[in-house]
Amino acid sequence: MLFYERGGEFLYDNDGSLDLTGVSFRPKGLQRNLGSAPLVALRSDVLDALDAEGRVSFYATGDGQDPVLMRRLLPGGECRDEVFGQDLSWGPTDRLPSSEEEAQEAGWVRLLDYEAAQLIEAALVGTPR
Repeated sequence: MLFYERGGEFLYDNDGSLDLTGVSFRPKGLQRNLGSAPLVALRSDVLDALDAEGRVSFYATGDGQDPVLMRRLLPGGECRDEVFGQDLSWGPTDRLPSSEEEAQEAGWVRLLDYEAAQLIEAALVGTPR
């Protein structure tokens, strides 16, 4: 329901894949989905923080003490790096190195969406990360 309420759409192609507006995957059977990590952060403010235009990657440090960083690759090739700040909103940042390799060397770890959602939700509700 939230998917549709928030303007989500999907296409089911002849190959059996689902395309969620640019992200395509093949659905797994019930048994294989039982082992998947669920996205449990369904608060609207957490979902608002995750919704972003373009192809998105999230980063944090391995110790979880630094804020969540987001890299957005926009249509046309523009790259924007943003940080989820203490004001609980996204703002520009230059803390993320330009390449994936440099980011790893600097201690930034790429997060899955649900991991980023957990860190953002923790910041929003004021719980320790």
